[in-house]
Amino acid sequence: MGWPMDTNTAVQQRNQQVGRQGFFRDISEWIYPNPPASHYGVAVSDVDGDGRFEVLIARFDGANRLLRWTGTHLRDVAPPAFADEEVASLAIAAADADGDGQEEIYVHNCEQYSGSKRTPDRLWDVQPDGIWEDWFARPEHTHLHNRWAGRSVAVIDRRGVGRYGYVVASYGKPLRLYEWTAQDVLADLAPSLGLAIVSGGRGLLTLPVVSDWPDIICVNEHGPNWVYCNQGDGTFRECAAALGLDDPTEHGRGVVACDVGGYLGLCWGNWEGPHRLMIRQSDGRWKNCATAGFAFPARVRNVIAADFDNDGYLEIFLHNHGEANRLYRLYPPAQEGKPPEVVMLDVGAAADPHGCGTGAAVVDIDGDGQLELLVTRGEQVRQPLGLYKAAAGERNGYLRIRPLTRFQAPARGAVVRAVINGRLHIRGICGGSGYLGQMEPVAHFGLGPDGRAERVEVVWPDGVAVVLLNPPVGRTITVPYPLG
Repeated sequence: MGWPMDTNTAVQQRNQQVGRQGFFRDISEWIYPNPPASHYGVAVSDVDGDGRFEVLIARFDGANRLLRWTGTHLRDVAPPAFADEEVASLAIAAADADGDGQEEIYVHNCEQYSGSKRTPDRLWDVQPDGIWEDWFARPEHTHLHNRWAGRSVAVIDRRGVGRYGYVVASYGKPLRLYEWTAQDVLADLAPSLGLAIVSGGRGLLTLPVVSDWPDIICVNEHGPNWVYCNQGDGTFRECAAALGLDDPTEHGRGVVACDVGGYLGLCWGNWEGPHRLMIRQSDGRWKNCATAGFAFPARVRNVIAADFDNDGYLEIFLHNHGEANRLYRLYPPAQEGKPPEVVMLDVGAAADPHGCGTGAAVVDIDGDGQLELLVTRGEQVRQPLGLYKAAAGERNGYLRIRPLTRFQAPARGAVVRAVINGRLHIRGICGGSGYLGQMEPVAHFGLGPDGRAERVEVVWPDGVAVVLLNPPVGRTITVPYPLG
């Protein structure tokens, strides 16, 4: 049985504009070599500090991968420490935990998909001399080892100080929050903050979605979702049911914040259940506005929101397991609290109907101003990585905003608003990992063919803001944290 289709004439016309070849074209030949494997989590970070992003990939059946753009290809340059060839890895996320201006890399290891595990997680600190040190290998951290399988890792600057903690969702065990302390050791602060609750944790999101500070949203399997609202001092209050975001009878996977007319909405996929597109109402509660076609159940893993063709409208990509992926475009509502128009597109080469999907991320890896979509796969059958790009959009303009913390690291959890052609847009800087994916730490805006940006506002996790008027377009603008 197929999913419901929208028969509106205007919708059909917009769909046809994508082109006969479909939305995405396959550029997987850019990855060399690209052998079949059991690929899982993926994250984007500037590992070597040269100002260009690398792609980090966790593997369940062999060496982890670190892909660097050479100018023509993505090549694996993983050092032996990160490759960790004898260890099975599932999830990965990066952030600056110690305030040194460089992101540390958390790798969630497990040789099985649930239950206890033998291999502890890694938390890699790349030293100036190129040596990779695992903080969890220090004797003083032995008692902190995460000995339970899980899927998702996300990062959060809960106090707005520019130092990040790692939120780890285990399956059937309490949530963890690892932070680097003033005593130069790690600590799990989840118990003291009331976060250490047992769940079937799957997807994580860390952005100021329900408050003015970074919140923690955890979509769960076999139980209600959790929404930890940041109280402004780095402590949290669980409020999923009160806000209508608990979805207790479904089995969540990927979750993402998306632009619904200049405001952040929420979208998550439920495994073989109806997917959700949530918008905030005037009374503070959230309402599901997913159309029948969008909600139609699938074996979903990831949900990605990005403007891949730079036309000024957001696309939502549903990355599925063992069935065709799906793609939708969001057209903004007439006013806040009203539902956006959701249009299904022909996903093109990225349909990948036989892909055993696991993780996914977006990054402008070649620096041309268009986002690439990288998907990982291979859970049941070993498969190569997939890399895709919008087939159209080369004539559309773009603007990319890259906020930094006070320590000059990526300001994950910051929010960027832009007025483009008179319309308000919003993006959050990704902390990961909706489900096995952490995006590039950049707010990417498509401008359409003749677009211009009148105003850009960057808001850091502590509420400090900077406004840029009439910024130049067609480039990436780095915005440092305002000191003094």
